[in-house]
Amino acid sequence: MIDRVPVVKMCNIKKNFGGVQALKGVDLVLHHNEILGLVGDNAAGKSTLMKILSGAYIPDEGEIFIEGKKINMASSRDAHHYGIEMLYQDLALANNLDVVANVFMGREKMNFKIGDIGILDEHYMERETERLLDRLKIDLASVRLKVESLSGGQRQAIAIARATAFNARVTIMDEPTAALSVAAIKKVLDLVKELKKQGNSIIIISHRIEDIYQVSDRMIVLRQGRKVCDTRVTGDIDTFREHVVAYIIGARDDYA
Repeated sequence: MIDRVPVVKMCNIKKNFGGVQALKGVDLVLHHNEILGLVGDNAAGKSTLMKILSGAYIPDEGEIFIEGKKINMASSRDAHHYGIEMLYQDLALANNLDVVANVFMGREKMNFKIGDIGILDEHYMERETERLLDRLKIDLASVRLKVESLSGGQRQAIAIARATAFNARVTIMDEPTAALSVAAIKKVLDLVKELKKQGNSIIIISHRIEDIYQVSDRMIVLRQGRKVCDTRVTGDIDTFREHVVAYIIGARDDYA
């Protein structure tokens, strides 16, 4: 049963960059415990829309509701406050630091603090990191491994773990399987499914139609700053792929 009050509702979102209209009145709804695929060609407006939801951009027009309450999203700090985390394609991990330091980066736990001087609670952070990875079924030899020693799939898993570590309501993933091996892609998609099992709501931006098909409950297609499709993910993969491509190239448009 679909929840009556969605976790996220974006209404008539518009955004211009100079003379370029990147978003032309886009609506988006994300339900509780739903995986929503966001699809479209380059410059369709996908990343711009998600950067607005994550507080990186401020819309020129439109409204955003979280749990039915209208909010003003003016910064990434606001997004964190409302439980919205965005995982960018470049991951933003510190390769020279270990897994624990990356998970708690910017949110370090202190034993005590006097002014600008504090002592890190390394034991607490290590224990909580191990608990988080265990909950998400992420297998690592040690949480004290430096990120630079991990595989691409493991790095992606750590970035996802960090994004969901602090009671995130919504996790936005920008091309989470880009440049990964087939085996690593499967592990990342399994992790996405595990997050849904644990009650997360997730938005995935991806050019890989197969990934959207495998994990998403619903799909939105953007084209040239407009929403042209909003539908459940159903049918066989070949039919699904044909439909998606038709919307991307403009052969179909549900809102024309």
